Amino acid sequence: MTRPYRAPKGLNRHTVEKISAGKGEPKWMRDFRLHALELFEQRPMPSWGPDLSAVDLDALHCYVKATEHTHSSWQALPERIRSTFEQLGIPEAERDFLAGVGAQFESEMVYKQLRERWQQQGVVFLSTEDGLGQYADLFRKHFASIVPPQDNKFAALNSALWSGGTFIYIPPGVHVEEPLHAYFRMDSEQMGQFERTLIIADEGSSVHYVEGCSAPVHRTSSLHSAVVEIIALRGARVRYTTIQNWSNNVYNLVTKRAVAHEDATVEWIDGNFGSAVTMKYPTIHLRGSGANGQLISVNVSGKGQVHDTGGSIIHYAPHTRSNILSKSISRDGGRSTFRSTLRVMPGANHVCCASRCDSLILDEQSHADAHPHIDVQEPRAQVSHEASVGTLCPEHLFYLQSRGLAPQEARALILNGFIEPFVRELPMEYAVEINRLIALDL
Repeated sequence: MTRPYRAPKGLNRHTVEKISAGKGEPKWMRDFRLHALELFEQRPMPSWGPDLSAVDLDALHCYVKATEHTHSSWQALPERIRSTFEQLGIPEAERDFLAGVGAQFESEMVYKQLRERWQQQGVVFLSTEDGLGQYADLFRKHFASIVPPQDNKFAALNSALWSGGTFIYIPPGVHVEEPLHAYFRMDSEQMGQFERTLIIADEGSSVHYVEGCSAPVHRTSSLHSAVVEIIALRGARVRYTTIQNWSNNVYNLVTKRAVAHEDATVEWIDGNFGSAVTMKYPTIHLRGSGANGQLISVNVSGKGQVHDTGGSIIHYAPHTRSNILSKSISRDGGRSTFRSTLRVMPGANHVCCASRCDSLILDEQSHADAHPHIDVQEPRAQVSHEASVGTLCPEHLFYLQSRGLAPQEARALILNGFIEPFVRELPMEYAVEINRLIALDL
């Protein structure tokens, strides 16, 4: 696979072996992929959530390579790919306020660049394949240490087919002040995208990683099944922000997990727009004393869309704190489901944790459900849960319209206020775009 390549439709051993051989991987990774393929074939399709009967791997290209190399110049990219990212504003964002940018088109990273300032301080920002090749020992130590292939059916699928994604290592004491950004574009029809991201923040370091995803509308379904693993060592801080705006023919089935060690902090900031079905439950394992975890998510479900989202935080150590906050908006028959788990393990004393789910239903055809789960095995812990569901208040709409706002402007203003706890956690440039996205979606 030294030139642009599209795998035949379907998933089999030959496809997995060809992907591994084309990337020049070591034997242990090839064996890892083949073992994951066996696990995937043994596991049944999940039946407890949304209907996944339309996911047909025999109808998908599981690997599509659009270019021969990863480039460090936008001008070196083929015109079609460069034009796509320019329309999305990625090169402009890199110039203005980002520490580094990675861009994936189909199954491979096509562009990767890190500012010289951070290169000189030892920050590593590579494609996952380059991370495997250039930092073999560090990579092998942490790869699949949090999300092994036996974790679930789609983790096994990703483990067999993974391609592209981001490998980040932040050295001890280094604080990357601007966000690192990666953008994933799935442009082909009937394809699967299976990027794998691994972020390692060493002791006392910090980083904010921002991920964006999109795909054009096609008549047939596509599949996005990513895996993200985050390791925050003692005193480190990692914020992972994702804004996913998939077209309504994409099944978005991902596994995202993090481990926070002593006095470390991990924050998931998760925005979901579009897709046919999204199943996403970011998880944080608080394994060190004094560790902190936060998960803030928002999803907007429209016609024909199902968002089954939420998250989990597991307290293994004492004096740990966590918070889960979910906001959902359902309209035009869309369905939002919130699932969360707060678990306090034995010995995790003096823990403080909370979860909250707020839902807005904008019409009689839409739905919102909540399935919180709380498991406390330590008596010296403070745990709480809140939930609310409602509609737009006619009096509020009337008041805003009486002050000169058009009906759509009044609705958008209220909804932007509803998701404000999510938006205020974003860099300013992204917050503005989210407000525009809400207005357009209505």
